[in-house]
Amino acid sequence: MPEDDEGKRTSGLKRDVALRHAIAMYLSSIIGPGVLVIPGLAAVIAGPASLFVWLVLSLASYPLAFTFASLATRSPLSGGIYSFTKEGLGQMYANAVGWLFAFGYIVGTPAATLIAGYYVAYTFSMNKALVFIVAAAMVLASLGINYRGVLFSGRIQLVVTALMVGLLVSAVILSIPYVRLDNFGGTSVGIGPLGVAAALIVWSYFGYENVPNVAEEFKDPKRDFQRSVVLSVIISGALYMLVSFSVIGTGVYTSGGSDAPFASLMSLLLGRYGEVATMVIALIIIFGTVNAYTTGISRVIYAAARDGGFPLSMSRINHRTGVPVTAIIAITVGSVVSMLVFYSFDVNLQTILLASNGIVLTIYVFGAAASIRLLKVSGVTRLFPWFSLALPLMLLPFVGYILGVVLLVVAASFAYSILKGRRTNSGNS
Repeated sequence: MPEDDEGKRTSGLKRDVALRHAIAMYLSSIIGPGVLVIPGLAAVIAGPASLFVWLVLSLASYPLAFTFASLATRSPLSGGIYSFTKEGLGQMYANAVGWLFAFGYIVGTPAATLIAGYYVAYTFSMNKALVFIVAAAMVLASLGINYRGVLFSGRIQLVVTALMVGLLVSAVILSIPYVRLDNFGGTSVGIGPLGVAAALIVWSYFGYENVPNVAEEFKDPKRDFQRSVVLSVIISGALYMLVSFSVIGTGVYTSGGSDAPFASLMSLLLGRYGEVATMVIALIIIFGTVNAYTTGISRVIYAAARDGGFPLSMSRINHRTGVPVTAIIAITVGSVVSMLVFYSFDVNLQTILLASNGIVLTIYVFGAAASIRLLKVSGVTRLFPWFSLALPLMLLPFVGYILGVVLLVVAASFAYSILKGRRTNSGNS
C-alpha cells in the first residue's frame, strides 16, 4: 500500500470529508424516519414529560458518540467500528462486525425506503408493487450518487440535510400559533411510563456508528471528529425537542394522531396540502439517511474485504472517484434482493425494523468492548466506553427472537473466518 507525505499507509480513498460534510452525515444518520413517528408515540406514553426524556437522552447519547469519535480520531481508518474491533479484539470479531454491517444495510435500508414508499402511497393511493418500486428507486439513486465519489456524495448530503433541517424548523415555527400552554400540564407520570418512553426514544439516537466508517477520508480527523460530534448532538437534540414540543403543544397526538403525529401536524397547518408536505419531508429525511449509510457501510465492506473478511474483489477502488465501487454495488444489489424477498413473502415491517435494531445494538457491543481496551482517557470520560457497552447490553433482550438471527450472522462470519484461515494456511504449506 502506498504512503503519503507523513509516511502513513494510504489507500485509493480520497481525503475529501470536511467538517460540514461530517455534520451533514451525522445528522442524516441520526435523524431518520423516527422523527416523524416517535415524538407522538412517546407523548402518548409519558405525556408532556416526554420532553424531559428527550432532553436526558440527547445528553446521554454524547458518551456513545464521544467513544466512537475518540477511536476514529486515535486511528482514522476506513471501516470505523470494524477497524477498532480488529485492533482491540482481533480479526475474527472484526469480521463479525463487517458481516453485521453488511446484513444490517441489506435488511435495514429496505425498511427505511419502504417507509418512504408508504408515505407516497398514502398521498397518491398507490398499490403495493409501486410502493416497492419507489423504495428500490431510492436505493438505486443512492448508488448513483455514491458512485460519483465521497465529495459529490457529501455535497448532496449537505443539500439534503439543509432541506431536512429547514423543513422541520419551518414546521415548528408554523405550529406556534396552534400551541396551547395547557397542553403542557396534566397529570404527573411515574417511573414506569418514563422508562417505556425512554426505551422508545433511544432508537432515535442510533447513527453515531456510521460516520467513523469514513474516517480514512477525513481531511483533518483530529480536529473535525470531536467538533462534528458536539455540533451534531446539539443540533439533533434540538430538532427532536422542537418537533416534540410542537406535537405536544398542538395536542395532535391526543386526537388520533399518535401513529403519524407529524402528518397530523402538517394537516393542521396546511390543510389538504399537509399530506403532500409530509410526503416531501419524509422522502428528504429518508433519502438522506440511506445515502449516508450507503457511504459509511460500503467503507466497512471495503475494509473487511481488504483484510480477508469478504472476497478480495469487494476492496476494489475506482481510482478516478476513489470509491469502493464493488462494495457499493454489492450492498445495493443485496438490498434490492431483500426487497423482492419482503415483497414475495409479505414480511412485516416491524420485524424488519426489529432485526435492524438488533444488528446495530450488537455492533455497538463489539465497538464498545474494543473501546474499553483501546481508549486511554482520564476524568469522567473514562466511564464513557463502559456506558457505551452497558446501554446496548440492556436493550438487546428486548429484540426477542430476532437476537437469534443476529447471532446466526455472527456464527456464519466466524465459520467463514475459520475456513478462510485454513485455506490460507493450506496454500502456504
